[in-house]
Amino acid sequence: MREDRHFVGEMAAKFERSLYGASRGQLRLALLQDTVARELPLSAEPLLDAGGGLGQMAEWAARRGHAVTLVEPAQEMLLRARERLAGLDVRCLQGDLQSLERLAPGPWPRIFCHAVLEWLAEPRAGLEALAAQLAPGGWMSLMVFNRDALRFSNVVKGNLERVLEDRLAGDGRRTRLTPISPLGHDEIIDWLDALGLEVHGVTGIRVFHDYLRSRYPSEEELVLLRRLEFAYCRAEPYWRLGRYLHYSVHRPA
Repeated sequence: MREDRHFVGEMAAKFERSLYGASRGQLRLALLQDTVARELPLSAEPLLDAGGGLGQMAEWAARRGHAVTLVEPAQEMLLRARERLAGLDVRCLQGDLQSLERLAPGPWPRIFCHAVLEWLAEPRAGLEALAAQLAPGGWMSLMVFNRDALRFSNVVKGNLERVLEDRLAGDGRRTRLTPISPLGHDEIIDWLDALGLEVHGVTGIRVFHDYLRSRYPSEEELVLLRRLEFAYCRAEPYWRLGRYLHYSVHRPA
């Protein structure tokens, strides 16, 4: 039986170093913040950051006037988040999505959940737990790891047999950062629709970066790449190959 994958032990350090210490993580954060600011009405409402990780988005929201509750299952990640968020109006709690009803019960007018569902053995159940805490009239910023992008990047890398055999998901072992439950756009739309939630925008997060031949682009290349990412992240067909897909989700009042 599969288990949820939490960033414990060396995983926390590797995540911080490999993602946010590199251009891909910096670009992900910039695109995510821009998308949330564009698409979600934010006016200092109380905000739940579910699976808040290292606290970057909680910090961003707190500095915009939100009282934030960050819930994160991995102790190592939570310690790093608390250091980052010291002095801000952020409450940090240890727990997973399944414990939200007990730890941070709603209804919440605003919810963040970024790159969490793909690390769950049962991502649909995780989304249902989130939706149960979203207030009528509330908004959720949801970002998931895109299975189609994972398939395409494996082809680009030459892992053709793996793609043909559909061996795309990570196995949850060692410190690999390939999610155990990468998700498809259609299934996310179906799940949200079944929960009575509306999608008001979809954005591809990193639609070009991860397909470059060079793993470490130069500073000059990154300047141009950033312009391209922001220009095409909502344009057909490019958003569909974003490494992550972001959904601006609303519960009708």
